[in-house]
Amino acid sequence: MTARILIVDDVPLNARLLEAKLTAEYYQAACAADGPAALAMADGWQPDLILLDVMMPGMDGYETCQRLKANPRTTHIPIVMVTALGEPSERIRGLEAGADDFLSKPVEYDTLLARTRGLVRLKRLLDEWRARAETMRALGFASDMGRAPSVSGARVLVVEDWNEGAGHLIEALRREDLDVTWAADVRDADRLLARGQHDLIVLSLSLGNDDALSLAARIRAKEDTRNTPLLLVAEHDQRQRLPQALDLGGNDWVMRPVDAYELRLRARNQIRRKIYQDRLSADLGQALNLALVDPLTGAHNMRYLEWHLRTIFAGRPPDLALILLDIDHFKSVNDRFGHAAGDRALRLIAETIRADLRSIDTLARYGGEEFVVVLPGTDLNDAITIAERLRRTIETLAVHQICGDPVSLTVSAGVTTSGPSRASMEDLLHAADRALYQAKRDGRNRIAASPAVSDAT
Repeated sequence: MTARILIVDDVPLNARLLEAKLTAEYYQAACAADGPAALAMADGWQPDLILLDVMMPGMDGYETCQRLKANPRTTHIPIVMVTALGEPSERIRGLEAGADDFLSKPVEYDTLLARTRGLVRLKRLLDEWRARAETMRALGFASDMGRAPSVSGARVLVVEDWNEGAGHLIEALRREDLDVTWAADVRDADRLLARGQHDLIVLSLSLGNDDALSLAARIRAKEDTRNTPLLLVAEHDQRQRLPQALDLGGNDWVMRPVDAYELRLRARNQIRRKIYQDRLSADLGQALNLALVDPLTGAHNMRYLEWHLRTIFAGRPPDLALILLDIDHFKSVNDRFGHAAGDRALRLIAETIRADLRSIDTLARYGGEEFVVVLPGTDLNDAITIAERLRRTIETLAVHQICGDPVSLTVSAGVTTSGPSRASMEDLLHAADRALYQAKRDGRNRIAASPAVSDAT
């Protein structure tokens, strides 16, 4: 997963070292030497992450961070503040300025890369939600996404087997008017998680008789806790475990001895993100059910698809793939078995496609028997793999009739990706349409791609 990263440091050697490290990991990196340059580059280049030095002449990192968060065009960009200052008060000042994290020099590259992957994943998700919210507003649906949500009453689960440490965490979190429950071991945590939803899980990595990372992995694997923020509590000698913990789905961490104010700030930030995401999801669900969903299949309709793609293309050049699927010989299904059978076939195929997609992907009914799948952050090879998987799954389906034998179904699909040659939504759809017709000319029940690739089947 590539991303744009802006490095802000007034020491050229420091900036170039970070740039080289990130470039070696296939990130696109750019450098700014001071705060004003960072503000201009962030506004124009729209990076996915900003690594911001604190100690700079003139406009320091704190002021730069505050200005970035005050600008509607850059407020959504994650910021990691990097400094030689190690005092807890400096971390808190950075978090109050709006930073998402605070790393000390010399930078531990494994930790930095793990944090980068986590923040970029989060930004991609929020970018997709923001694009959908813009689509809603353009279509005349109101949204209160701009309001800063209150965290009062949010449910927090603390998993900690050290009584004194748990008490310290619980006392600090309750000062934010949070509803805190305590699990003294992994079994207790599993029981409490099964009882109901939580807005934040605070997990100690120092569980004496249990594997905290195994619990973190289970939390991310379960559908009802997959999107619950996970705030880790680590000892200083556990720093080497943090990259792995972040890769398993951890969202943030605090180090012992835990500063109560820092814990509250980080907890508040994570809960607000979840509230924001949940609010957008609820708004979208209501709006889509009202006007933007095809009533037969439950997929988005063309009205939504066009506005959504136009919103995406109105920003910086998007990084996405598109699949256009067509049910082979669908007219014969209606002619032989009636439109009721055809409707069942359309619903079944839509359900099958939807079950195979991520939450950030978009499924729309493009025409009578055509469907479009929009895949953010997906390259051509991965899109072909997904299309081929869908083709094979649909090939095994059967639409059962009121009487007689079940009807077998197949689909042909065209795959394409955005890029310099795909300057608009229309270009992308036309490219996918050309690839689809190539698949039909080649015999149907197959995948074709634009630009031309070998037959995926």
